[in-house]
Amino acid sequence: MPQESAAERIRELRQLLDYHAYRYYVLDSPEITDAEFDQLFVELQSLERENPELISPDSYTQRVGGAVSQAFSPVVHAQRMYSMDDAMDLDELDDWLYRTADSLSAAPEALAFLCELKIDGLGVALTYQDGQLLRAATRGDGSTGEDVTANVQTIKDVPAILKAEALSQLEAGGFGQSIELRGEIYMPRHSFAKLNEEADEAGRASFANPRNAAAGSLRQKDSRVTATRDLASFLYAAADATALGLSSQEGLLTWLNKAGLSVNPHAKRCIGAQAVHEYCEWAQSIRDELDYDIDGVVVKLDGFDEQEQLGFTARAPRWAIAFKFPPEQKQTVLREIRVQVGRTGVLTPVAEFDPVEVAGSTIARATLHNIDEIRRKDVRVGDTIIVHKAGDVIPEVVGPVREVRPANAVEFEMPQTCPSCGSAVVQEEGEVAWRCVSIDCPAQAAERLKHWASRKAMDIDGVGEELIGRMIEHGLLSDVADIYDKLSEHDLATLPTGRHYETKGKGHEAGDEIPVGHTVASKIMTQIEESRTRGLGRVLFGLGIRHVGERVAQTLADSFGSLEALIAADEQAISAIEGIGPKMAHVICEFFSIQDNLAVIERLRRAGVVLEQEQVATSEQEQTLAGLSFVLTGTLEKRTRDEASAALRALGAKVVGSVSKKTSYVVAGASAGSKLTKAEQLGVAVLDEAALDIILETGQLPAGV
Repeated sequence: MPQESAAERIRELRQLLDYHAYRYYVLDSPEITDAEFDQLFVELQSLERENPELISPDSYTQRVGGAVSQAFSPVVHAQRMYSMDDAMDLDELDDWLYRTADSLSAAPEALAFLCELKIDGLGVALTYQDGQLLRAATRGDGSTGEDVTANVQTIKDVPAILKAEALSQLEAGGFGQSIELRGEIYMPRHSFAKLNEEADEAGRASFANPRNAAAGSLRQKDSRVTATRDLASFLYAAADATALGLSSQEGLLTWLNKAGLSVNPHAKRCIGAQAVHEYCEWAQSIRDELDYDIDGVVVKLDGFDEQEQLGFTARAPRWAIAFKFPPEQKQTVLREIRVQVGRTGVLTPVAEFDPVEVAGSTIARATLHNIDEIRRKDVRVGDTIIVHKAGDVIPEVVGPVREVRPANAVEFEMPQTCPSCGSAVVQEEGEVAWRCVSIDCPAQAAERLKHWASRKAMDIDGVGEELIGRMIEHGLLSDVADIYDKLSEHDLATLPTGRHYETKGKGHEAGDEIPVGHTVASKIMTQIEESRTRGLGRVLFGLGIRHVGERVAQTLADSFGSLEALIAADEQAISAIEGIGPKMAHVICEFFSIQDNLAVIERLRRAGVVLEQEQVATSEQEQTLAGLSFVLTGTLEKRTRDEASAALRALGAKVVGSVSKKTSYVVAGASAGSKLTKAEQLGVAVLDEAALDIILETGQLPAGV
């Protein structure tokens, strides 16, 4: 290639790599696959080798991949965290093995290598001070990372304190009281599948693969979100392992394990190139059996002396390389796109295609998530499509093979009515999901009934997921009104809950059905009867209106007094209530515009379910906080936030879930988060729990407030 053309292509490749690295490392939203990124990088390396005069310090080949987000505090690493050069096939791996042997003037078959599975996660550095976890940081640009300590502390296999036997070696090795350890944070495959299932049900965008899910989870601003994501770790390095008195990578892994850190059990010391080959082939053969993603094998010289002799390039160690697995993709024909209705009413298009074996198992269907995703990929019924397993576990349609698209390929359109119940479907502004919002929809029945019976809704003890499933199966329930106007004690008592597995005396024989029984049925019917008078706030929460949580439901009940008045209100009237914005008001009005929902509500009314707010005393003394609104945040010591909310409401106050300029006071307990920050930004008065105690005891604000 002429130098002028090479220079232009090099500039183009650098821009592409910088852009896609930003999407991958900072936004956690890549637009191309890892394999496509690697191809661009290899092309750039090749062009720079042919034209060394065109190499510049800012080239992606001369620096560590990644970037530092401005959303987190920066952390400077004790030593640089390098990237890894890649071998895209066994020939390139052999080139590195023999080149390494030549550099050490050694025979390739005599060198010891440590082979480790290449975990597809997010690099992290953990600093322990006096044996305790002091700080956790992402790799970032290699020199500076992001402080994610609060989030890493929620990961169950990251110890807060190192084990004593390892600490003694730490101090004796010359580290003093501090050590920086390196490893990978990843998301197990079963957790990834669950997370994307929940995203589909909620109408949110799904994660492309477990690596992106792990990165997005680790870099949450709210560590409580990270805590729900079931992340895990593998540690494999230290900023300066030689000061531990160790001489090899194998010895370091043993020490990390002794310290109480999670170490991948499949690391293996291999002597010679042939043993390394065999390990790589074995790793590729078992990757489908693992509960975490691997995209290759990291091969390192085992001895620290040999590592020190070879040193580093500008971006990677010369003594290690990453052998990358080739991605497995197959072609098949898309026969149909069916629409499924999830438990929360979300309509999800699912591709059904000719069965094909991918990554060790046969697949014939894959979620297409939403209509926007279908349009972005331009997938049509009749297309020859490329499929793979995202994260080697979740079937995914990569896209169509447009060159062989048949003339009769059909573009997909979302249905205008629910495939399950025939009700009209809606798409909320700013969301990708289409939903059925009918509470009479059979596809949503189990989840809606379970929510209605839950403790914070109608609190019907004994009516859980298993019993609800049985009642639906036997035709006793289909919507929440059936609980009151259809279910009888006799039907419930005789409802089978399973079968006996063996004969036990005269009472039954093996194979006989086990009924609920009259004793349990009587208790449940008593609970149902009591639930009729739980109040309007509980009813509104129990109806499962989108965005209407427990507090919003109570706010609506306090503001309108009856369900009839709320149904009659327009969006403007509802959005005028503090803590309820236009979007939420639109969803509420939309819910009550559906005739099937109104029919269920009318049946609840006829069955004696109270749909009005309980009237409270209105004397001046009792309603001393009338006109004031409170937001509670953080953990209270003397009472739960629910108890405090109820007590404030009894004094006439409104308790809302979000802070605005209209908020009178924010009560902040321990570990208060973003609501406290927003209150300070808006200049809203903040009270501690001691002030709350005075308010609840006297009915008056403390002096000086």
